[in-house]
Amino acid sequence: MKIKTISLVIGCALSSSALAAQPKVEHYIVSFPEGTHVSYNGAFASAFPQGLPVGIGSGLLFTGRQGDALTFGTITDRGPNADSPGVGKQESKTFVTPDFAPLLMNIRVQNGKAEATDARPLHDDKGNINGLPLQDGVIGATNEIALSDTLKVLQGDNRGLDTEGIAPDGKGGYWLCDEYGPFLINVDEHGKILAMHGPQAADGEKSIAGGLPNILKWRQPNRGFEGITRMPDGRIIAAVQSTLDIDGKSKKQARFTRLVSFNPATGKTAMYGYPVDSEAYSKNSDAKIGDIVALDNHHLLLIEQGTDKNDAMRNLIYKVNLSEATELSAFDKPGEYPEFDDEKTLAKRGIKLAAKSLVVDLRQLGWQQEKAEGLALIDNKMLAVTNDNDFGVKAVIQNPVEGKKRKDYRVTDHGTLTIDDKPVPTTIGLKPLNKPEVDSELWIITLAEPLK
Repeated sequence: MKIKTISLVIGCALSSSALAAQPKVEHYIVSFPEGTHVSYNGAFASAFPQGLPVGIGSGLLFTGRQGDALTFGTITDRGPNADSPGVGKQESKTFVTPDFAPLLMNIRVQNGKAEATDARPLHDDKGNINGLPLQDGVIGATNEIALSDTLKVLQGDNRGLDTEGIAPDGKGGYWLCDEYGPFLINVDEHGKILAMHGPQAADGEKSIAGGLPNILKWRQPNRGFEGITRMPDGRIIAAVQSTLDIDGKSKKQARFTRLVSFNPATGKTAMYGYPVDSEAYSKNSDAKIGDIVALDNHHLLLIEQGTDKNDAMRNLIYKVNLSEATELSAFDKPGEYPEFDDEKTLAKRGIKLAAKSLVVDLRQLGWQQEKAEGLALIDNKMLAVTNDNDFGVKAVIQNPVEGKKRKDYRVTDHGTLTIDDKPVPTTIGLKPLNKPEVDSELWIITLAEPLK
């Protein structure tokens, strides 16, 4: 059946008693009854006559039941962007709509439909923010150059955020997390920024926001905080997407990524290690967190994903136990960072990583999207999962030089391409993603047994 703008609901048919304990899935394609889309009038607008689809689902929050309806809050990331050739020795991204402001939205699931409404752009006292990278020289800069759709350099204003997660603040607003800083951002229900926290600057460093451990500045570029949740006791837990790359040397060998606790009432922080599935990946830096959600003050659910040794995508939901995990701050000293330790050395130093157990393998349930980036807890048997559709856009190489890849090209000051400093007729274009990548999916998963 062809999927139109309405949602498609698929129930998992289990004909064998041996499969009776399998989770059940309701599958929705999120629609936008208000006609919400991202306006685009740039060089490749003819390929997007309706504009760009909104890339909701970078984070997900269950907000309650209204009769037979389920309601959620969600957040977009920094906006439509695509891979592009480097500028000099720096990497770059094409920002299709540079003035895009990350959006809060609501999702309502009812009568076989999942509908997204009430888009609210993130803003501060100066107006809407944007998603452009931070400029060099401040903690949180990714050292990537922002380019327009015609490959001209764009200048940010250090108000850019790449939001990736959403949690309640207990006061009617939200806590969001970001990949740049990485930042924790408190916003009200309308999306106005009330407070920001980021890695505290050390001597000689410049930061946009402080209050979090300085070591977080070593997050891999664009792999800062990817998930966030609020514990029942009010603490905020944020997950660093991948292993830290301390001094540019630890990302491949680090056996864990960090879960950061922040108490908004006191400012107190703590950090715990989540063990990635090292045996599954060619290198530990291939592991990525998708999102997290609290079960109680000591347990949470977490999406771990990434490409395995056989180039197959994996998307798994784990239950994580923090009750016996070691607080890592005391071990964070130059030359002694636990990211450089193997399993035996961690044990010798008395460092315990969080315990984990598998809850759901999304691939086994039929998940086809590359990324699962939103995770919400409805009750002790029901979960919700969303993907990020990257605003339905990707970059394509036009008139390529035979045998060359995107990384072989360089962008000039005039927006043209070269190889080995020699001009080439190659250009970079933009085109829509195909299904299913272009769809915004929301899954409601009913587990066979309650979470304990």
